[in-house]
Amino acid sequence: MKKTLFGLLVAALAAGCAVAPAGEGVRVVDVADGWARNSVNAVVFRKNSLVTHGDEQYIAFYDQGAHVVLGKRKLGTDTWELKTTRYQGNALDAHNSISLMVDGTGVLHVSWDHHNNALRYARGVRPGSLELTDKLSMTGQDEGSVSYPEFHRLPDGNLLFLYRDGGSGRGNLVINRYDIATQAWTRLHSNLISGEGRRNAYWQAFVDHRGTVHLSWVWRESPDVASNHDMAYARSRDGGLTWETSDGRPYALPITEATAEVAARIPQHSELINQTSMSADRDGNPFIASYWRRDGSAVPQYQVVYRSGGRWKERALDFRHTPFSLSGVGTKAIPIARPQIMVDLKGDRPTALLVFRDEERGSKVSVVHITDFDAGRWTVRDLTTDAVGAWEPSFDTELWRVRGELNLFLQAVQQVDGEGMANVPPSKVRVLSWHPGK
Repeated sequence: MKKTLFGLLVAALAAGCAVAPAGEGVRVVDVADGWARNSVNAVVFRKNSLVTHGDEQYIAFYDQGAHVVLGKRKLGTDTWELKTTRYQGNALDAHNSISLMVDGTGVLHVSWDHHNNALRYARGVRPGSLELTDKLSMTGQDEGSVSYPEFHRLPDGNLLFLYRDGGSGRGNLVINRYDIATQAWTRLHSNLISGEGRRNAYWQAFVDHRGTVHLSWVWRESPDVASNHDMAYARSRDGGLTWETSDGRPYALPITEATAEVAARIPQHSELINQTSMSADRDGNPFIASYWRRDGSAVPQYQVVYRSGGRWKERALDFRHTPFSLSGVGTKAIPIARPQIMVDLKGDRPTALLVFRDEERGSKVSVVHITDFDAGRWTVRDLTTDAVGAWEPSFDTELWRVRGELNLFLQAVQQVDGEGMANVPPSKVRVLSWHPGK
């Protein structure tokens, strides 16, 4: 299957074929050609690849020359204003993605090209501008070995910036806070989750409609992905300053393996993936999406770990049939994407979308619509008819939060195992829009 899909993808890229939508309510808008030799533009941990502020949507990606390209459009239109910036990244490493956010005053913030190297950060010279400042420091502390930077906007318009300080298997979680009034960053935590020099936490974060910051993570004992284990949880109800368990017990910081609340026990060598996604319902209950292989099964399945009725529960989405194994270091060539989950705040009971890509379904953009977690009611459908290669979903979190509209960053890309390069031309960067239920 891999060879066939790869051949189809290369042919589609060379021909400049569109990724055709499948079904009503799905719309795909072209942006520009982007780097496609690996998955650096289309990794799941981009926070964000797309972001909306007011009636304007922003996008970022690497072009064929690995330049950072920024763009914006009016919502509902097909015309993008694009700017190729003076900045470049090492696009040969698929970890080195671009993340962006717009603060409450309308200023764009951008961070790019990180995998255990010095901080690369700039922001717009004025509200609404795609012109960036020179490279900036944030706090001047722990900025020499940055990985996995991500922005999150708080309800007051201020920002959080999370990143790993240190390497795989021995890193700590750093959190900075940006104040729109002072236009300055301050350090909240230099070591929120400590690997104690022996392991590190691979996290996913979410800010809910109340402003609660949810954080979940797997532990990794070494650079080998097979050493991932367990799912832990913490939350902050004061903008990231103090942290507590799901039942309100305060954490002594830093959080360690011994003190972390365990949302799900998952042993090593379970094909447990890292850096996925999470969300929360209207009551602030967390929902964590991932995949792993349960005891007695050879097939990794998508799973949702969620809090309901005062306890942690797990919902396995057992629709996959093909086994695979995770091991080794670097960016892996995996037959399925890490999932994105978004919980709908309407209705009496939580419903959710889980967006993914699976070779079993022809590597299309696919979605699980979960209508009842406890009863296990869900359906699966494809949002495109064409393959998207090694694409993983990233989406406009702010547009979903405000309008309940799903906008996905879409690009057909390839990933050769262990940071290899595919010999393919640039492919079209697109935005897929979908209004669930319409």
